[in-house]
Amino acid sequence: MTASGGSGRVAGRAAYVALAAVPVAVVAVFFVLPVGAMLHRGVWPEGRFDPGAVLDVLGRPRTGRVLWFTVWTSSVATVVSVLLGLPAAYVLHRLRFPGRGLVRTALLVPFVLPTVVVGLAVRQLITSSGPLGFLGLDGTPVAILIGLVFFNVAVVIRTVGVAWEGLDRRPAEAAAALGATPAQVFRTVTFPALRPAIVSAASVVFLFCATAFGVVLVLGGVRYSSVETEIYLLTADLLDLPAAAALSLVQMLAVVALLVVVGRLRAVPDPTVRRVLAPAVRPQRRDLPALAATALTLCLVALPIAALALGSVRREGAWSLDFYRALGGSGDGLLQVSVTDALLASLRIAVDATWMSLSLGLIVAFVVTRRTRSRLGRRARTVLDGFFMLPLGVSAVTLGFGFLIALDRPPLDLRASPLLVPIAQALVALPLVVRTLVPVLAGIDDRQRQAAASLGASPLRALATVDLAVVWRPLLAAAGFAFAVSLGEFGATSFIVRPAEPTLPVVIYRLLGHPGALNYGTAMAASVVLAAVTAGVILVVERLRVPGTGAW
Repeated sequence: MTASGGSGRVAGRAAYVALAAVPVAVVAVFFVLPVGAMLHRGVWPEGRFDPGAVLDVLGRPRTGRVLWFTVWTSSVATVVSVLLGLPAAYVLHRLRFPGRGLVRTALLVPFVLPTVVVGLAVRQLITSSGPLGFLGLDGTPVAILIGLVFFNVAVVIRTVGVAWEGLDRRPAEAAAALGATPAQVFRTVTFPALRPAIVSAASVVFLFCATAFGVVLVLGGVRYSSVETEIYLLTADLLDLPAAAALSLVQMLAVVALLVVVGRLRAVPDPTVRRVLAPAVRPQRRDLPALAATALTLCLVALPIAALALGSVRREGAWSLDFYRALGGSGDGLLQVSVTDALLASLRIAVDATWMSLSLGLIVAFVVTRRTRSRLGRRARTVLDGFFMLPLGVSAVTLGFGFLIALDRPPLDLRASPLLVPIAQALVALPLVVRTLVPVLAGIDDRQRQAAASLGASPLRALATVDLAVVWRPLLAAAGFAFAVSLGEFGATSFIVRPAEPTLPVVIYRLLGHPGALNYGTAMAASVVLAAVTAGVILVVERLRVPGTGAW
Protein backbone atom coordinates (compact mmCIF):
# COMPACT_ATOMS: atom_id res chain seq x y z
CA MET A 1 0.00 0.00 0.00
CA THR A 2 2.83 2.34 0.84
CA ALA A 3 4.65 1.57 -2.37
CA SER A 4 1.53 2.05 -4.47
CA GLY A 5 0.73 5.25 -2.58
CA GLY A 6 4.24 6.53 -3.16
CA SER A 7 4.14 5.69 -6.84
CA GLY A 8 0.76 7.41 -7.09
CA ARG A 9 2.16 10.59 -5.55
CA VAL A 10 5.15 10.48 -7.89
CA ALA A 11 2.84 10.01 -10.88
CA GLY A 12 0.66 12.87 -9.67
CA ARG A 13 3.65 15.18 -9.32
CA ALA A 14 4.92 14.19 -12.75
CA ALA A 15 1.50 14.94 -14.27
CA TYR A 16 1.41 18.29 -12.44
CA VAL A 17 4.88 19.23 -13.76
CA ALA A 18 3.95 18.16 -17.29
CA LEU A 19 0.75 20.20 -17.11
CA ALA A 20 2.59 23.29 -15.84
CA ALA A 21 5.24 22.89 -18.55
CA VAL A 22 2.71 23.58 -21.34
CA PRO A 23 1.89 27.24 -20.50
CA VAL A 24 5.47 27.82 -19.30
CA ALA A 25 6.77 26.74 -22.70
CA VAL A 26 4.25 28.89 -24.57
CA VAL A 27 5.03 32.00 -22.52
CA ALA A 28 8.77 31.31 -22.78
CA VAL A 29 8.68 31.06 -26.59
CA PHE A 30 6.15 33.79 -27.36
CA PHE A 31 6.89 36.24 -24.55
CA VAL A 32 10.27 35.73 -22.89
CA LEU A 33 12.08 35.09 -26.18
CA PRO A 34 10.73 38.18 -28.03
CA VAL A 35 11.14 40.49 -25.05
CA GLY A 36 14.61 39.06 -24.41
CA ALA A 37 15.55 39.63 -28.05
CA MET A 38 14.45 43.24 -27.78
CA LEU A 39 16.47 43.78 -24.62
CA HIS A 40 19.45 42.04 -26.20
CA ARG A 41 19.56 44.82 -28.78
CA GLY A 42 20.02 47.32 -25.96
CA VAL A 43 22.63 45.57 -23.82
CA TRP A 44 24.47 44.02 -26.81
CA PRO A 45 23.99 46.84 -29.36
CA GLU A 46 26.82 45.79 -31.67
CA GLY A 47 27.20 42.14 -30.81
CA ARG A 48 29.17 42.77 -27.62
CA PHE A 49 28.11 43.34 -24.04
CA ASP A 50 27.85 47.08 -23.49
CA PRO A 51 25.70 48.07 -20.46
CA GLY A 52 27.06 51.59 -20.82
CA ALA A 53 24.77 52.05 -23.82
CA VAL A 54 21.78 51.82 -21.49
CA LEU A 55 23.26 54.46 -19.18
CA ASP A 56 23.95 56.71 -22.16
CA VAL A 57 20.31 56.52 -23.21
CA LEU A 58 19.10 57.19 -19.68
CA GLY A 59 21.37 60.21 -19.51
CA ARG A 60 19.71 61.93 -22.46
CA PRO A 61 17.69 65.03 -21.51
CA ARG A 62 14.70 63.83 -23.53
CA THR A 63 14.73 60.47 -21.73
CA GLY A 64 14.59 62.27 -18.40
CA ARG A 65 11.62 64.34 -19.57
CA VAL A 66 9.82 61.24 -20.82
CA LEU A 67 10.40 59.36 -17.56
CA TRP A 68 9.24 62.32 -15.47
CA PHE A 69 6.14 62.84 -17.63
CA THR A 70 5.25 59.16 -17.26
CA VAL A 71 5.71 59.20 -13.48
CA TRP A 72 3.77 62.36 -12.70
CA THR A 73 0.87 61.72 -15.08
CA SER A 74 0.52 58.14 -13.83
CA SER A 75 0.63 59.30 -10.20
CA VAL A 76 -1.98 62.03 -10.63
CA ALA A 77 -4.26 59.79 -12.69
CA THR A 78 -3.97 57.07 -10.03
CA VAL A 79 -4.96 59.44 -7.20
CA VAL A 80 -7.94 60.80 -9.14
CA SER A 81 -9.04 57.28 -10.15
CA VAL A 82 -8.97 56.14 -6.52
CA LEU A 83 -10.88 59.20 -5.29
CA LEU A 84 -13.58 58.68 -7.93
CA GLY A 85 -13.63 54.89 -7.68
CA LEU A 86 -14.06 54.45 -3.92
CA PRO A 87 -17.58 55.93 -3.65
CA ALA A 88 -18.68 54.07 -6.77
CA ALA A 89 -17.25 50.80 -5.39
CA TYR A 90 -19.36 51.22 -2.26
CA VAL A 91 -22.55 52.13 -4.12
CA LEU A 92 -22.30 49.40 -6.75
CA HIS A 93 -21.20 46.58 -4.45
CA ARG A 94 -22.89 47.34 -1.10
CA LEU A 95 -26.16 49.02 -2.02
CA ARG A 96 -29.17 47.63 -3.84
CA PHE A 97 -31.16 49.80 -6.25
CA PRO A 98 -32.83 49.45 -9.67
CA GLY A 99 -30.40 49.52 -12.56
CA ARG A 100 -27.34 48.71 -10.46
CA GLY A 101 -26.13 46.07 -12.91
CA LEU A 102 -26.49 48.44 -15.86
CA VAL A 103 -24.52 51.19 -14.09
CA ARG A 104 -21.82 48.72 -13.09
CA THR A 105 -21.49 47.58 -16.69
CA ALA A 106 -21.40 51.16 -17.99
CA LEU A 107 -18.53 52.02 -15.65
CA LEU A 108 -16.66 48.85 -16.59
CA VAL A 109 -16.83 49.33 -20.38
CA PRO A 110 -14.08 52.01 -20.64
CA PHE A 111 -11.48 49.61 -19.26
CA VAL A 112 -11.91 47.16 -22.12
CA LEU A 113 -12.33 49.78 -24.84
CA PRO A 114 -9.41 50.03 -27.27
CA THR A 115 -7.03 52.72 -26.07
CA VAL A 116 -7.23 54.35 -29.49
CA VAL A 117 -11.01 54.64 -29.08
CA VAL A 118 -10.57 56.10 -25.59
CA GLY A 119 -8.18 58.72 -26.92
CA LEU A 120 -10.49 59.61 -29.79
CA ALA A 121 -13.53 59.85 -27.48
CA VAL A 122 -11.75 62.20 -25.08
CA ARG A 123 -10.41 64.30 -27.96
CA GLN A 124 -13.91 64.61 -29.43
CA LEU A 125 -15.13 65.82 -26.02
CA ILE A 126 -12.51 68.54 -25.54
CA THR A 127 -11.75 69.59 -29.14
CA SER A 128 -12.64 73.16 -30.13
CA SER A 129 -15.95 71.97 -31.60
CA GLY A 130 -16.72 69.55 -28.75
CA PRO A 131 -18.98 70.04 -25.71
CA LEU A 132 -16.03 71.03 -23.49
CA GLY A 133 -14.03 72.80 -26.18
CA PHE A 134 -14.37 76.13 -24.36
CA LEU A 135 -11.99 74.84 -21.68
CA GLY A 136 -9.06 74.78 -24.10
CA LEU A 137 -7.80 71.39 -22.93
CA ASP A 138 -7.06 69.89 -26.35
CA GLY A 139 -3.35 69.20 -26.75
CA THR A 140 -2.56 69.64 -23.04
CA PRO A 141 -1.42 67.14 -20.37
CA VAL A 142 -4.85 67.52 -18.75
CA ALA A 143 -6.38 65.79 -21.78
CA ILE A 144 -4.07 62.82 -21.23
CA LEU A 145 -4.98 62.72 -17.54
CA ILE A 146 -8.69 62.67 -18.43
CA GLY A 147 -8.08 59.76 -20.79
CA LEU A 148 -6.09 57.81 -18.20
CA VAL A 149 -8.72 58.30 -15.49
CA PHE A 150 -11.54 57.45 -17.91
CA PHE A 151 -9.73 54.23 -18.81
CA ASN A 152 -8.73 53.10 -15.30
CA VAL A 153 -11.42 54.13 -12.82
CA ALA A 154 -13.12 50.78 -13.48
CA VAL A 155 -10.10 48.97 -12.01
CA VAL A 156 -10.62 50.70 -8.65
CA ILE A 157 -14.37 50.10 -8.72
CA ARG A 158 -13.99 46.40 -9.47
CA THR A 159 -11.01 45.63 -7.20
CA VAL A 160 -12.17 47.57 -4.14
CA GLY A 161 -15.83 46.69 -4.76
CA VAL A 162 -15.13 42.95 -4.71
CA ALA A 163 -13.29 43.37 -1.39
CA TRP A 164 -16.12 45.54 -0.03
CA GLU A 165 -18.68 42.89 -0.96
CA GLY A 166 -16.97 40.43 1.36
CA LEU A 167 -16.65 42.63 4.45
CA ASP A 168 -18.47 41.50 7.55
CA ARG A 169 -20.96 44.21 8.54
CA ARG A 170 -20.85 43.36 12.26
CA PRO A 171 -17.69 45.30 13.24
CA ALA A 172 -19.05 48.47 11.60
CA GLU A 173 -22.47 47.95 13.18
CA ALA A 174 -20.85 47.42 16.59
CA ALA A 175 -18.85 50.64 16.23
CA ALA A 176 -22.01 52.53 15.23
CA ALA A 177 -23.87 51.07 18.21
CA LEU A 178 -21.13 52.44 20.49
CA GLY A 179 -21.76 55.95 19.17
CA ALA A 180 -19.29 56.25 16.28
CA THR A 181 -20.33 58.51 13.44
CA PRO A 182 -20.37 57.14 9.84
CA ALA A 183 -17.09 58.97 9.16
CA GLN A 184 -15.50 57.46 12.27
CA VAL A 185 -16.73 53.99 11.32
CA PHE A 186 -15.19 54.29 7.88
CA ARG A 187 -11.91 55.66 9.22
CA THR A 188 -11.43 53.17 12.08
CA VAL A 189 -13.13 49.99 10.81
CA THR A 190 -13.87 49.93 7.08
CA PHE A 191 -10.81 51.66 5.67
CA PRO A 192 -8.23 49.51 7.52
CA ALA A 193 -10.01 46.40 6.23
CA LEU A 194 -10.03 47.75 2.68
CA ARG A 195 -6.48 49.16 2.73
CA PRO A 196 -4.84 46.12 1.02
CA ALA A 197 -7.42 46.20 -1.79
CA ILE A 198 -7.10 49.98 -2.22
CA VAL A 199 -3.31 49.91 -2.37
CA SER A 200 -3.44 46.92 -4.72
CA ALA A 201 -5.91 48.72 -7.01
CA ALA A 202 -3.79 51.89 -6.95
CA SER A 203 -0.69 49.86 -7.88
CA VAL A 204 -2.46 48.22 -10.82
CA VAL A 205 -3.87 51.58 -12.01
CA PHE A 206 -0.40 53.14 -11.86
CA LEU A 207 0.89 50.20 -13.86
CA PHE A 208 -1.78 50.59 -16.52
CA CYS A 209 -1.25 54.37 -16.70
CA ALA A 210 2.51 53.99 -17.06
CA THR A 211 2.09 51.49 -19.90
CA ALA A 212 -0.81 53.26 -21.65
CA PHE A 213 -0.13 53.50 -25.35
CA GLY A 214 -3.06 54.51 -27.53
CA VAL A 215 -4.39 57.10 -25.06
CA VAL A 216 -1.10 59.04 -24.92
CA LEU A 217 -0.41 58.50 -28.63
CA VAL A 218 -3.75 60.01 -29.72
CA LEU A 219 -4.03 62.77 -27.10
CA GLY A 220 -0.35 63.66 -26.73
CA GLY A 221 0.69 63.63 -30.35
CA VAL A 222 4.36 64.48 -30.84
CA ARG A 223 4.44 67.06 -28.05
CA TYR A 224 3.96 64.76 -25.06
CA SER A 225 5.44 61.30 -24.83
CA SER A 226 5.36 58.58 -22.18
CA VAL A 227 7.79 55.69 -21.93
CA GLU A 228 5.41 53.53 -23.96
CA THR A 229 4.97 55.97 -26.84
CA GLU A 230 8.68 56.83 -26.77
CA ILE A 231 9.52 53.14 -27.29
CA TYR A 232 7.14 53.14 -30.25
CA LEU A 233 8.75 56.29 -31.69
CA LEU A 234 12.27 54.92 -31.26
CA THR A 235 11.46 51.59 -32.89
CA ALA A 236 8.97 52.47 -35.62
CA ASP A 237 10.17 55.91 -36.72
CA LEU A 238 13.80 56.34 -35.66
CA LEU A 239 14.91 52.67 -35.65
CA ASP A 240 16.99 53.43 -32.53
CA LEU A 241 16.76 49.93 -31.09
CA PRO A 242 19.38 50.36 -28.33
CA ALA A 243 17.52 53.36 -26.94
CA ALA A 244 14.16 51.58 -27.18
CA ALA A 245 15.59 48.50 -25.49
CA ALA A 246 17.05 50.61 -22.69
CA LEU A 247 13.66 52.17 -21.97
CA SER A 248 12.05 48.73 -22.19
CA LEU A 249 14.51 47.42 -19.60
CA VAL A 250 13.70 50.26 -17.21
CA GLN A 251 9.99 49.70 -17.76
CA MET A 252 10.28 45.95 -17.15
CA LEU A 253 12.17 46.44 -13.89
CA ALA A 254 9.49 48.87 -12.68
CA VAL A 255 6.73 46.47 -13.74
CA VAL A 256 8.32 43.51 -11.96
CA ALA A 257 8.66 45.60 -8.79
CA LEU A 258 5.00 46.64 -8.96
CA LEU A 259 3.84 43.07 -9.60
CA VAL A 260 5.79 41.90 -6.54
CA VAL A 261 4.11 44.59 -4.44
CA VAL A 262 0.66 43.75 -5.80
CA GLY A 263 1.26 40.03 -5.25
CA ARG A 264 2.25 40.60 -1.64
CA LEU A 265 -0.76 42.82 -1.03
CA ARG A 266 -3.06 40.24 -2.60
CA ALA A 267 -1.64 37.60 -0.29
CA VAL A 268 -2.32 39.67 2.86
CA PRO A 269 -5.05 37.84 4.81
CA ASP A 270 -8.08 39.91 5.66
CA PRO A 271 -9.77 38.59 8.81
CA THR A 272 -12.99 40.45 8.03
CA VAL A 273 -13.67 38.58 4.79
CA ARG A 274 -16.40 35.98 5.10
CA ARG A 275 -17.13 33.03 2.90
CA VAL A 276 -20.80 34.00 2.65
CA LEU A 277 -21.21 37.50 1.23
CA ALA A 278 -23.35 39.97 3.10
CA PRO A 279 -26.45 40.95 1.11
CA ALA A 280 -26.70 44.40 -0.44
CA VAL A 281 -28.98 46.89 1.32
CA ARG A 282 -31.17 49.74 0.19
CA PRO A 283 -29.59 53.22 0.16
CA GLN A 284 -30.15 55.43 3.18
CA ARG A 285 -29.83 59.17 3.72
CA ARG A 286 -26.22 58.87 4.81
CA ASP A 287 -25.41 57.29 1.42
CA LEU A 288 -26.41 60.41 -0.55
CA PRO A 289 -22.82 61.76 -0.90
CA ALA A 290 -21.61 58.42 -2.25
CA LEU A 291 -24.58 58.23 -4.62
CA ALA A 292 -23.87 61.77 -5.86
CA ALA A 293 -20.17 60.95 -6.39
CA THR A 294 -21.13 57.81 -8.31
CA ALA A 295 -23.52 59.81 -10.50
CA LEU A 296 -20.69 62.28 -11.20
CA THR A 297 -18.33 59.44 -12.15
CA LEU A 298 -20.99 57.96 -14.43
CA CYS A 299 -21.41 61.34 -16.16
CA LEU A 300 -17.65 61.71 -16.60
CA VAL A 301 -17.53 58.26 -18.19
CA ALA A 302 -20.61 58.81 -20.36
CA LEU A 303 -19.63 62.25 -21.72
CA PRO A 304 -16.70 61.15 -23.94
CA ILE A 305 -18.68 58.20 -25.31
CA ALA A 306 -21.69 60.43 -25.99
CA ALA A 307 -19.47 63.03 -27.69
CA LEU A 308 -17.97 60.31 -29.88
CA ALA A 309 -21.39 58.92 -30.81
CA LEU A 310 -22.81 62.37 -31.64
CA GLY A 311 -19.72 63.33 -33.63
CA SER A 312 -20.08 60.23 -35.76
CA VAL A 313 -23.52 61.34 -36.99
CA ARG A 314 -22.69 65.01 -37.60
CA ARG A 315 -21.12 66.28 -40.82
CA GLU A 316 -20.63 69.95 -41.60
CA GLY A 317 -23.11 70.95 -38.92
CA ALA A 318 -25.92 68.65 -40.09
CA TRP A 319 -27.11 65.20 -39.06
CA SER A 320 -25.78 62.55 -41.41
CA LEU A 321 -24.95 58.87 -41.64
CA ASP A 322 -22.26 59.45 -44.25
CA PHE A 323 -19.48 58.29 -41.94
CA TYR A 324 -21.25 54.99 -41.31
CA ARG A 325 -21.84 54.53 -45.03
CA ALA A 326 -18.10 55.07 -45.51
CA LEU A 327 -17.34 52.02 -43.35
CA GLY A 328 -17.65 49.92 -46.48
CA GLY A 329 -14.93 51.95 -48.20
CA SER A 330 -11.19 52.27 -47.77
CA GLY A 331 -10.87 55.73 -46.28
CA ASP A 332 -9.95 57.92 -49.27
CA GLY A 333 -7.88 55.07 -50.68
CA LEU A 334 -5.33 54.92 -47.84
CA LEU A 335 -6.42 51.42 -46.71
CA GLN A 336 -6.02 48.15 -48.57
CA VAL A 337 -9.30 46.85 -47.13
CA SER A 338 -12.61 48.34 -46.10
CA VAL A 339 -13.34 49.21 -42.48
CA THR A 340 -16.05 46.54 -42.44
CA ASP A 341 -13.54 43.91 -43.54
CA ALA A 342 -11.22 45.09 -40.76
CA LEU A 343 -14.02 44.55 -38.23
CA LEU A 344 -14.60 41.01 -39.53
CA ALA A 345 -10.86 40.34 -39.32
CA SER A 346 -10.82 41.62 -35.74
CA LEU A 347 -13.67 39.31 -34.81
CA ARG A 348 -11.95 36.27 -36.37
CA ILE A 349 -8.68 37.07 -34.64
CA ALA A 350 -10.47 37.66 -31.33
CA VAL A 351 -12.08 34.22 -31.52
CA ASP A 352 -8.67 32.58 -32.00
CA ALA A 353 -7.07 34.69 -29.26
CA THR A 354 -9.93 33.82 -26.90
CA TRP A 355 -9.64 30.05 -27.16
CA MET A 356 -5.86 30.30 -26.89
CA SER A 357 -5.88 32.47 -23.77
CA LEU A 358 -8.73 30.46 -22.25
CA SER A 359 -6.92 27.15 -22.75
CA LEU A 360 -3.69 28.47 -21.27
CA GLY A 361 -5.45 30.39 -18.50
CA LEU A 362 -7.42 27.38 -17.33
CA ILE A 363 -4.24 25.31 -17.08
CA VAL A 364 -2.42 28.12 -15.27
CA ALA A 365 -5.29 28.64 -12.82
CA PHE A 366 -5.40 24.92 -12.05
CA VAL A 367 -1.63 24.78 -11.52
CA VAL A 368 -1.34 27.82 -9.23
CA THR A 369 -4.35 26.81 -7.10
CA ARG A 370 -3.20 23.23 -6.51
CA ARG A 371 -2.82 22.80 -2.77
CA THR A 372 0.54 21.66 -1.48
CA ARG A 373 1.93 21.23 2.01
CA SER A 374 5.62 21.75 1.26
CA ARG A 375 7.25 25.16 1.40
CA LEU A 376 8.94 24.49 -1.94
CA GLY A 377 5.60 23.74 -3.57
CA ARG A 378 4.03 26.93 -2.23
CA ARG A 379 7.02 28.97 -3.40
CA ALA A 380 6.83 27.36 -6.83
CA ARG A 381 3.15 28.29 -7.09
CA THR A 382 3.94 31.90 -6.18
CA VAL A 383 6.72 32.09 -8.75
CA LEU A 384 4.52 30.60 -11.46
CA ASP A 385 1.67 32.99 -10.64
CA GLY A 386 4.02 35.98 -10.96
CA PHE A 387 5.57 34.58 -14.13
CA PHE A 388 2.22 34.40 -15.91
CA MET A 389 1.34 37.94 -14.78
CA LEU A 390 4.35 39.49 -16.53
CA PRO A 391 2.53 40.14 -19.85
CA LEU A 392 0.13 42.35 -17.91
CA GLY A 393 2.59 45.20 -17.63
CA VAL A 394 5.38 44.69 -20.12
CA SER A 395 5.12 47.06 -23.04
CA ALA A 396 2.93 45.66 -25.80
CA VAL A 397 5.10 47.67 -28.18
CA THR A 398 8.17 45.84 -26.89
CA LEU A 399 6.38 42.52 -27.32
CA GLY A 400 5.24 43.33 -30.86
CA PHE A 401 8.63 44.50 -32.05
CA GLY A 402 10.26 41.56 -30.28
CA PHE A 403 8.09 39.25 -32.37
CA LEU A 404 9.58 40.76 -35.52
CA ILE A 405 13.21 40.36 -34.50
CA ALA A 406 12.97 37.04 -32.61
CA LEU A 407 10.55 35.00 -34.72
CA ASP A 408 12.22 35.64 -38.04
CA ARG A 409 14.15 32.42 -38.70
CA PRO A 410 13.37 28.69 -38.77
CA PRO A 411 12.02 26.87 -36.89
CA LEU A 412 10.23 29.94 -35.50
CA ASP A 413 9.82 32.03 -38.63
CA LEU A 414 6.22 33.02 -37.92
CA ARG A 415 6.10 36.56 -39.29
CA ALA A 416 3.87 35.48 -42.16
CA SER A 417 1.74 33.16 -40.04
CA PRO A 418 -1.91 34.16 -39.52
CA LEU A 419 -1.63 32.87 -35.94
CA LEU A 420 0.98 35.44 -34.91
CA VAL A 421 -1.52 38.22 -34.10
CA PRO A 422 -3.90 35.93 -32.13
CA ILE A 423 -0.94 34.58 -30.14
CA ALA A 424 0.20 38.09 -29.22
CA GLN A 425 -3.32 39.10 -28.21
CA ALA A 426 -3.79 35.88 -26.23
CA LEU A 427 -0.69 36.71 -24.20
CA VAL A 428 -2.05 40.19 -23.46
CA ALA A 429 -5.38 38.70 -22.30
CA LEU A 430 -3.86 35.80 -20.35
CA PRO A 431 -3.36 37.65 -17.01
CA LEU A 432 -7.00 38.78 -16.91
CA VAL A 433 -8.19 35.25 -17.65
CA VAL A 434 -6.01 33.86 -14.86
CA ARG A 435 -7.14 36.52 -12.38
CA THR A 436 -10.78 35.70 -13.18
CA LEU A 437 -10.41 31.94 -12.71
CA VAL A 438 -7.94 31.68 -9.82
CA PRO A 439 -10.25 32.97 -7.03
CA VAL A 440 -12.98 30.54 -8.09
CA LEU A 441 -10.76 27.46 -8.27
CA ALA A 442 -8.99 28.44 -5.05
CA GLY A 443 -12.36 28.60 -3.28
CA ILE A 444 -13.30 24.99 -4.08
CA ASP A 445 -13.04 22.79 -0.98
CA ASP A 446 -10.54 20.04 -1.76
CA ARG A 447 -12.58 17.65 0.38
CA GLN A 448 -15.23 17.61 -2.36
CA ARG A 449 -12.68 16.19 -4.80
CA GLN A 450 -11.56 13.66 -2.22
CA ALA A 451 -15.16 12.62 -1.58
CA ALA A 452 -15.73 12.12 -5.30
CA ALA A 453 -12.57 10.02 -5.53
CA SER A 454 -13.57 7.92 -2.53
CA LEU A 455 -16.86 7.15 -4.29
CA GLY A 456 -14.93 5.71 -7.22
CA ALA A 457 -14.82 8.73 -9.53
CA SER A 458 -11.79 8.94 -11.81
CA PRO A 459 -9.73 12.16 -11.73
CA LEU A 460 -11.45 13.34 -14.93
CA ARG A 461 -14.89 12.49 -13.54
CA ALA A 462 -14.09 14.30 -10.31
CA LEU A 463 -12.90 17.30 -12.33
CA ALA A 464 -16.15 17.35 -14.31
CA THR A 465 -18.46 16.92 -11.33
CA VAL A 466 -16.69 19.21 -8.85
CA ASP A 467 -14.54 21.80 -10.60
CA LEU A 468 -16.42 22.34 -13.85
CA ALA A 469 -19.74 22.62 -12.05
CA VAL A 470 -18.36 25.65 -10.21
CA VAL A 471 -16.08 27.20 -12.81
CA TRP A 472 -18.22 27.19 -15.95
CA ARG A 473 -19.74 30.64 -15.35
CA PRO A 474 -16.40 32.32 -14.54
CA LEU A 475 -14.94 30.48 -17.52
CA LEU A 476 -17.50 32.08 -19.83
CA ALA A 477 -16.85 35.44 -18.17
CA ALA A 478 -13.10 35.01 -18.72
CA ALA A 479 -13.80 34.21 -22.37
CA GLY A 480 -15.75 37.47 -22.65
CA PHE A 481 -12.89 39.45 -21.11
CA ALA A 482 -10.37 37.82 -23.43
CA PHE A 483 -12.57 38.50 -26.46
CA ALA A 484 -13.02 42.17 -25.52
CA VAL A 485 -9.32 42.68 -24.79
CA SER A 486 -8.39 41.06 -28.10
CA LEU A 487 -10.79 43.29 -30.01
CA GLY A 488 -9.11 46.38 -28.59
CA GLU A 489 -5.44 45.34 -28.53
CA PHE A 490 -3.36 47.85 -30.46
CA GLY A 491 0.24 48.07 -29.23
CA ALA A 492 1.63 44.69 -30.29
CA THR A 493 -0.82 44.26 -33.16
CA SER A 494 0.29 47.49 -34.85
CA PHE A 495 3.73 45.94 -35.43
CA ILE A 496 2.87 42.44 -36.56
CA VAL A 497 -0.50 42.70 -38.33
CA ARG A 498 -0.41 42.10 -42.08
CA PRO A 499 -1.29 45.16 -44.20
CA ALA A 500 -3.86 43.14 -46.15
CA GLU A 501 -5.68 42.08 -42.95
CA PRO A 502 -5.49 44.89 -40.37
CA THR A 503 -7.57 44.89 -37.21
CA LEU A 504 -10.11 47.62 -36.57
CA PRO A 505 -8.03 49.53 -33.93
CA VAL A 506 -5.13 49.66 -36.40
CA VAL A 507 -7.45 50.95 -39.13
CA ILE A 508 -8.85 53.60 -36.78
CA TYR A 509 -5.36 54.86 -36.00
CA ARG A 510 -4.42 54.93 -39.68
CA LEU A 511 -7.54 56.95 -40.45
CA LEU A 512 -6.68 59.41 -37.68
CA GLY A 513 -3.16 59.78 -39.04
CA HIS A 514 -4.38 61.16 -42.39
CA PRO A 515 -6.08 64.54 -42.78
CA GLY A 516 -9.57 64.91 -44.06
CA ALA A 517 -13.04 65.16 -42.53
CA LEU A 518 -14.12 61.87 -44.10
CA ASN A 519 -11.20 59.93 -42.62
CA TYR A 520 -11.73 61.47 -39.16
CA GLY A 521 -15.48 60.87 -39.26
CA THR A 522 -15.05 57.30 -40.49
CA ALA A 523 -12.66 56.69 -37.59
CA MET A 524 -15.33 57.96 -35.19
CA ALA A 525 -18.01 55.72 -36.75
CA ALA A 526 -15.70 52.71 -36.59
CA SER A 527 -14.91 53.54 -32.95
CA VAL A 528 -18.61 53.65 -32.10
CA VAL A 529 -19.15 50.24 -33.71
CA LEU A 530 -16.17 48.77 -31.87
CA ALA A 531 -17.31 50.29 -28.57
CA ALA A 532 -20.84 48.90 -29.06
CA VAL A 533 -19.52 45.38 -29.69
CA THR A 534 -17.25 45.62 -26.64
CA ALA A 535 -20.07 46.93 -24.45
CA GLY A 536 -22.29 44.05 -25.51
CA VAL A 537 -19.61 41.53 -24.59
CA ILE A 538 -19.04 43.13 -21.18
CA LEU A 539 -22.79 43.17 -20.48
CA VAL A 540 -22.82 39.39 -20.92
CA VAL A 541 -19.68 39.07 -18.76
CA GLU A 542 -21.27 41.00 -15.91
CA ARG A 543 -24.32 38.76 -15.98
CA LEU A 544 -22.05 35.74 -15.65
CA ARG A 545 -19.95 37.23 -12.87
CA VAL A 546 -19.86 35.33 -9.59
CA PRO A 547 -20.31 37.74 -6.63
CA GLY A 548 -17.13 38.23 -4.66
CA THR A 549 -14.81 37.37 -7.57
CA GLY A 550 -13.41 39.13 -10.55
CA ALA A 551 -10.99 41.68 -9.06
CA TRP A 552 -7.92 42.47 -11.10
